[in-house]
Amino acid sequence: MSEKQLVVGIADMKIGRGPSKLITYALGSCIGICFYDPMIRLGGMVHIMLPNNMEGSNSNVFKYADTGIPATLRKMEVFGGAKSRMICKIAGGARMFEVQGTSSIGNIGQRNIETVKKVLAKEGIRISKEDVGLNYARTMLLDAETGIVAVRSFGRKELIL
Repeated sequence: MSEKQLVVGIADMKIGRGPSKLITYALGSCIGICFYDPMIRLGGMVHIMLPNNMEGSNSNVFKYADTGIPATLRKMEVFGGAKSRMICKIAGGARMFEVQGTSSIGNIGQRNIETVKKVLAKEGIRISKEDVGLNYARTMLLDAETGIVAVRSFGRKELIL
């Protein structure tokens, strides 16, 4: 059986089962959130850009942590996933640009990290591993067969979460 690769774009979400890999590129201040239900080998990945949805219901829910995470979990439940079994791993939230002063407005990555953690806690999901912060972009891969998450960054050793 051949493996399929599902590319998760910016402000996008995909779900894969069995021999498939989900991959998202260019996680700078954005955060990739992987969910995996090991019992049924179901994986989901969402690539959020911003912490909060200020645009209301007519916007892309996957662009924001506060709407994208619950929407991804609901979609996974439709495919038989159970929140109680979910393994969650996150990557991204880098500070890509140096901004003068101590304002958190400039550090969207940090705000994304904080909001993602709050939303996951509210959903009752614990983060098992993370690779967040610092100042470099990441590529994140989720193997829907095994639940293994790999994080790749230019000039760095691949990290297995």
